[in-house]
Amino acid sequence: MGPAPMATALCLMGPTATGKTDLALALADRLPIGLISVDSAMVYRHLNIGSGKPSPETLARHPHRLINVREPWEQYTAGDFAQDASLAIQEISTAGRIPLLVGGTFLYFRSLIQGLALLPTADPDLRALLETRGLREGWPALHRELALLDPVAAARIGVADRQRIQRALEVCLLTGKPISALQSQHQEAAGLRSPGRFFRIGLLPRDRGPLTERITRRFHAMLERGFLGEVEQLLAMPQMQPDAPALRAVGYRQLAQFLAGACGKAEAERRALAATRQLAKRQLTWLRREECDLWLDMASDTLIQDLEAAVRATALRMQYQP
Repeated sequence: MGPAPMATALCLMGPTATGKTDLALALADRLPIGLISVDSAMVYRHLNIGSGKPSPETLARHPHRLINVREPWEQYTAGDFAQDASLAIQEISTAGRIPLLVGGTFLYFRSLIQGLALLPTADPDLRALLETRGLREGWPALHRELALLDPVAAARIGVADRQRIQRALEVCLLTGKPISALQSQHQEAAGLRSPGRFFRIGLLPRDRGPLTERITRRFHAMLERGFLGEVEQLLAMPQMQPDAPALRAVGYRQLAQFLAGACGKAEAERRALAATRQLAKRQLTWLRREECDLWLDMASDTLIQDLEAAVRATALRMQYQP
């Protein structure tokens, strides 16, 4: 007998600072929701302030799956997430609750909903060579090289996105094929899975102005709460290395550069805020490509009511009785 099919789940998707977590918590106060975090920073222990992680008191009241599941120096891939989230969905469903995935890491959502292409594992020697070249020649130069090998991938990767440029070049050089072609072939073969298994809810700003203001306010609030001290504590851990996965997170990377003496404090804060705004822009681009079943305006006065009504209607189709 084969494995049981994955239970249907809800996905609340949106850029950073749109209020996804607060909205999910409000919904969990009203309905039997089981929450699953979809956030590549919140998976790490000790990344609390800068990741916007819910407080311990909030997590005690409304537990979230896939928060605090790795140490900051450990890898956590999109494939790891897809496997862990699938198990969490099944367990929540079996317990008679409604699985709700909430977050803004769209690669995680896509890995779960569409699956991941079978790509080669990292080659340490080639990766080190690309890292050395990136530092010597600059990542925009390697991005131009990628554009010749895989123009489709280069068009959706930023010229300074070191990690994704490195991975795309690595796949091209290891397989002789563009990473975009491998991903496209996988999606066609997988048939994008069954669209009925996931009810996608997109949370969007009506315009970017209020979102930019909210990002700025939230970032300064994080600084006041001790964000810099949190990064200092991370760097003081014996196991931490400058290239540790957690230190790639937006905000953490820039403040770590200041603590390493690479720039001044004000410059690090400016870079961190700019990087957060760029992250929100990329997330908006990802979200607008999604075929969401419901779109919500983050500034709506009836946001929670609209979401609750949609979830109740969807839950009935999922054979739940909230």
